[in-house]
Amino acid sequence: MRTPRRLDRVLDLTAALGRGVIAMLRGIGGVALFAAEALSHVVRPPFHGRLFLRAFVEIAWFSLPVVALTAVFTGMVLALQSYTGFARFNAEGAVANVVVLSITRELGPVLAGLMVAGRIGAAFAAEIGTMRVTDQIDALHTLSTDPVKYLVTPRILAGTLALPLLVVVADILGVMGGWLIGTQQLGFASGAYLKATFDFLQPWDVISGLIKAAAFGFIVTLMGCWCGYTSGGGAQGVGRATTAAVVASSILILAVDYVLTALMFSR
Repeated sequence: MRTPRRLDRVLDLTAALGRGVIAMLRGIGGVALFAAEALSHVVRPPFHGRLFLRAFVEIAWFSLPVVALTAVFTGMVLALQSYTGFARFNAEGAVANVVVLSITRELGPVLAGLMVAGRIGAAFAAEIGTMRVTDQIDALHTLSTDPVKYLVTPRILAGTLALPLLVVVADILGVMGGWLIGTQQLGFASGAYLKATFDFLQPWDVISGLIKAAAFGFIVTLMGCWCGYTSGGGAQGVGRATTAAVVASSILILAVDYVLTALMFSR
């Protein structure tokens, strides 16, 4: 007996949805196992210090210009927008408070994470993906070298430690950008602006941003390494892996930012 056409469409849609859910769960499980394996090598010798330092410098030093410029202009724009909004309620004095709180808690770590994702996540995915499609990773196996320990663990550790340092710089420059606009364009006295900034700032505001930064650094390097490590299909596969690393890192940064904010500041 032939099934109605409408029922066939429902069954096809349900099957497609099921395949999508299974593929998503398979991907989540693969990333989780990959991360667990990489982290397990942190406490097991040998430690490839040269590769760690190379990745740390690549992330912390060469990402500094783009993170610094992003933070400065973000602080400047935030000061202007805050002043425009608060002027409607005669609350212009709160500009310094909003700038320092927004930069240290949210915008500093999130924007730094997104900038590093676009630069480092793509670079790691392209580098490891090229090694995958040219059989260099298989060659490491023949040399009795664990590819995850050699290629992935130093990069993940470097990203987790380097991004908080970038966020410290981003916090300072973002607040300086707000101070520059506040004193040079909006008419605030320099001493009063800085006093309002430091009086309002709490240590937990900075610490929470650094915790987020460490989590974002872990995410960016993990997804960059995972997408490159599992890539295939030649040059096109490497291109897809690079794009997937940036997109996945960006989405996860925003999602994890919400989760961490809810855990840290919900009462």
